[in-house]
Amino acid sequence: MAGYLERLAATRGLSSHTLQAYRRDLCQFFDFCDRRGLRSPGEADRVVVRRFLAHLAARGYAPRSAARKASAIRAFFADAARRGLVGANPAQGVAGPKRPRHLPRAFPAGSLGALLDSLEGVDPVAQRDRALLELLYGTGLRVGEAASLTAAAVRGAELIRVWGKGGKERVVPLAGQARRALDRYLDEGRPALARAGDEAALWLGVRGGPLGERGIRRVVRARLGTFPHALRHSFATHLLEGGADLRVVQELLGHRELATTQVYTAVTRRHLRSAYDRSHPRA
Repeated sequence: MAGYLERLAATRGLSSHTLQAYRRDLCQFFDFCDRRGLRSPGEADRVVVRRFLAHLAARGYAPRSAARKASAIRAFFADAARRGLVGANPAQGVAGPKRPRHLPRAFPAGSLGALLDSLEGVDPVAQRDRALLELLYGTGLRVGEAASLTAAAVRGAELIRVWGKGGKERVVPLAGQARRALDRYLDEGRPALARAGDEAALWLGVRGGPLGERGIRRVVRARLGTFPHALRHSFATHLLEGGADLRVVQELLGHRELATTQVYTAVTRRHLRSAYDRSHPRA
């Protein structure tokens, strides 16, 4: 398994957190095989894989977790089959549990704009928080992507380059309210927070050190009462409501598959139906 995980890290650029999740999922399956007398995971067949998934269901695992574990097993055996270590992939064609479809929750555009406008102030922390929230909403960046930005990379830039999941690179426009709030933070708020050494990180804490992912989540929770991903959801939903092309939104979000972006079309359809019900005299 160690060699497989090393190949994943090298070829797909997965984070250490994702690799640890793969390791836990595979170890759980290997332990299941061992308790059933299999001398190695290579002896597993489709029946064993199905029984493992049934075991997860009986233990109360959420469908999403079970589906992730099934995907990890399928990928592991696919790699083993390519390398000639097993004759066939025993997980191929085994249906995993259906994941419940949770539609993203987006802020109404008007109320979100009012919340952001209420953060006006000369205090360095207020300027930082306004710039951070405007950037998350104005670009749709993931929290890790926002945390990794440097001041030099965004100063005066109309386009910013970010690296998303799997090391995938994309370019995102930076304009409007996000650009204005960021300029003010760079000119006034950030110098007041920076230590003598002047950290390269764009986002700084009250003691001058970098504001990492956890700190960004705290800011969003304190200011908006939600998670950073809600701003990413709002970014995508509001673009589609405004008429943006789905493939453009896919590119801006950094999704590998269009199907991942299509979940937002359900959100916008719900919005359209609600608007129709409110507005049409015969609805």
